[in-house]
This record gives sequence, C-alpha cells and structure tokens, in this order.
Amino acid sequence: MVPLTTLWLPILFSAVIVFLASFAIHMVLTYHRGDYAKVPSEDEVMEALRKFGIPPGDYFLPHSNGSAEMKSPEYMKKVERGPLVVMTVMPPGGLAMGKRLAQWFLFIVVVGVFAGYVAGRTLAPQTPYLTVFRVVGTVAFTGYVLALWQNSIWYARKWSTTWRSSFDGLVYALLTAGTFGWLWPR
Repeated sequence: MVPLTTLWLPILFSAVIVFLASFAIHMVLTYHRGDYAKVPSEDEVMEALRKFGIPPGDYFLPHSNGSAEMKSPEYMKKVERGPLVVMTVMPPGGLAMGKRLAQWFLFIVVVGVFAGYVAGRTLAPQTPYLTVFRVVGTVAFTGYVLALWQNSIWYARKWSTTWRSSFDGLVYALLTAGTFGWLWPR
C-alpha cells in the first residue's frame, strides 16, 4: 500500500501534462471544430431569445412538470410539432476562460487523486511500471470518459462528438498512467 500523500508529485505532474495536452488538442488540432453546428439565421435566433431574458441555466423544450403532464394531449402536440431542444444558456459578456481553465485543471487533479488513491490502496512500492500504468489508466479513463456517454444516450448529443471527446479522454488517461508509472515510489 502506498499512502496518497506520497503520490503528490505524479498527481500534480500528470495534471500539468494533461492540461498541456488538452490545450494542444483543442487549440492546435482541428478535429473538434465540428462538435457544434451553426444555427440557421443565427442573428435572428439570438435576437429572438434575447428578448425573453432567459437566465443562465439548463433548459429542455418543451418542458413538463411530471409524467402526468407528459401524457397530456397538449404536451404531446408540442412534442410532435417540435423542435425538441436541450439548451444551456450562459451569461452574456464573454466566456470567462480563466475560470473555466482553473476548473478544468482542478478536475484533472481530482481525477489524478482518485487514480492515485485506487492505485495506492491496491499496489505496493516497487510495483512494475506496466502494472501501475494499467491500474491508473483504467481509473483515469473512467474519470475522463464514461460520464460523457450519458449526454449522447439521454440528451441526443452527436455520438461523433462523444467519440472524439472519448478519444481525448483516452489520451489523458494514458498520459496520467504513464506519469504515475514513471514516478511510482521505488
């Protein structure tokens, strides 16, 4: 067993490596550019939505207040007419990238902590590189990837977008696993 406190170096170093890899994936490579499509008549749609003053949050159209309402003829007519919309409204005035990047880095550290915790509870010092790689990589993959699939299952997110993001998560998990294997206590 390896105490989590002795794994701070692989946790933080793998977080920095994954953060830099995610920068390269999203800013240098181009395969995520098709994740979101442009809405037809974008300016008109934005102006139409703007007049309602919708506060930031997550929305589903048409909305129901429960299963009884979902069975009503009025609700069914709305569903049949469409469009069905899953929408996240963000506040105007910019994307606040600094805050999002800080949250992303914190998330990467949390994945590293969980991967380190599981590896530390199941592996001993001197464990061979590939064994550490396998355990940490498996845990990191679950942290980076599996929850993404729910968005395609329940919210109709394009599976192609989910697979691209899953590939990113695989890369992040491999980098995390490699860092832990390299820096595992000897």
